[in-house]
Amino acid sequence: MGKEQQPPIYGGQALVEGVMFAGKEHTVTAIRRKDHSIEYFHLPKEKNSTRTKLKKIPFIRGLVALFESAIVGSKHLNFSNDRYDVLPGEEKEQETEETSKLAMVLGVAAVAVLSFLFGKFIFTLVPVFLAEMLQSIAPGKTAQILLESMFKLILLVGYITIISMTPLIKRVFQYHGAEHKVINAYENNLPLTVENVQAQSRLHFRCGSSFMLFTVFVGMFIYFLVPTDPLWLRILNRILLIPVVLGISFEVLQLTNALRNIPVLKYLGYPGLWLQLLTTKEPDDQQVAVSIASFAKLLEVEEYGVIALETVEQSDTMSDSKSDPVLAQ
Repeated sequence: MGKEQQPPIYGGQALVEGVMFAGKEHTVTAIRRKDHSIEYFHLPKEKNSTRTKLKKIPFIRGLVALFESAIVGSKHLNFSNDRYDVLPGEEKEQETEETSKLAMVLGVAAVAVLSFLFGKFIFTLVPVFLAEMLQSIAPGKTAQILLESMFKLILLVGYITIISMTPLIKRVFQYHGAEHKVINAYENNLPLTVENVQAQSRLHFRCGSSFMLFTVFVGMFIYFLVPTDPLWLRILNRILLIPVVLGISFEVLQLTNALRNIPVLKYLGYPGLWLQLLTTKEPDDQQVAVSIASFAKLLEVEEYGVIALETVEQSDTMSDSKSDPVLAQ
């Protein structure tokens, strides 16, 4: 099958009481409001010729995709966080001045990128200091890199385990599972009903959780190529190698997804799936319904444009806000 005949690849992101799905030209979020109604949020993907060219270059495309995902995802997350726990009509007044809107967009983008970088710096450098503290017990380059990687893995798994205990994050992880189930049902050519979607796995080879795990192993192998002493040089090369680790890890993620149907090679992606046992939880039918609504609306918008969202507003005025068209199917 030629490249032009390949079916489109869809991605998603779990939100607070909702799910965002991204297509080729649009991103759509559906959230469950306080009155149990479903509300949508849409953002078209910005067209940028330079960015489009960069996304075709291996190892570079992963960095572009990550920053793009952080910026767009933060806008959808802000929408869900602002509206999920208030009744329709009680939302804060939206800014009407163009300068205020521009400042808001730039602020969200800056916070998203800075938060991503800050988290990556902490995740990368803390294990360095922990391993250095045990230099007397585990001397030598190989022992230090293995120890550093072990601390990085413990930090990752421990952080996810701790935050998953909070009720809010647990629900987000349930929506994460619902997102994967919808994508799996779609890729298996099944009708998107609650029953069909619930029968799917909550794990997926193309998940960002797998990507996070791959950065640990990819980083470990790359660090063997650079010095670990003195400490200042070790810290410097860890910082400078962050883009390299991210770029290669993205390619590994794409590779494991491409190999997922090959009997032996599919196991290369299993460590990422094991981590998803922590970052996803089994969703209930209501959460699956929201995920289906989001994905279905994205497909409509991709095919018909924003007119598909305008029909939602018209239908909402004629129906009970507590009805759920997905569950009613």
